[in-house]
Amino acid sequence: MRYYLVALFDEESYKTIEPIQRNICRKYKLYKNLPMLHITLEIIEDANIEKLDYVLSDLLKSYKRFKVELSDVICFDEPYKSVNLKVESKGYIKRLARTINDTLKLYGFNVRDTIDGWDLHVSLANTNYAIREWSKNEYASACGNAKNNGFYRMARIDRIELWKPINNKKEMVVKSYPLKTF
Repeated sequence: MRYYLVALFDEESYKTIEPIQRNICRKYKLYKNLPMLHITLEIIEDANIEKLDYVLSDLLKSYKRFKVELSDVICFDEPYKSVNLKVESKGYIKRLARTINDTLKLYGFNVRDTIDGWDLHVSLANTNYAIREWSKNEYASACGNAKNNGFYRMARIDRIELWKPINNKKEMVVKSYPLKTF
């Protein structure tokens, strides 16, 4: 099974980003329930969850809450047809993503060979778990409108979670790792 290690926003940051997601998804009738806004840090294939939890708990225990810069809208064309917020890949989040990738590789987990070339982003709308496929024209319109409106915010990350790839908020969380507050 594939697992996703994701960074999640604090409540205040989430409330500033969610209206953008809600507007796109309502206009194009993509979801019954909006997917959780998150930043994917790593994708882990066929992991022993107990060992993974041990490694992640030890790794993340020293990390504190941090801010990320959401600087623009980026779109990924077919087959993804995804409208996203670009996360500036610098500072704390870049160091965290690299450390996670390197550490999990050292422990023998099946992760990406390198994180270079991986665009950190917050997915607002795409074809995953959508109740319908949006057309090329709808996707192009949504992407164009989002880019024209622009976006810039500093957002705070308050926890890291390990997820199963399902769109059911109660069942997808395997483990949560709250970050320190000081």
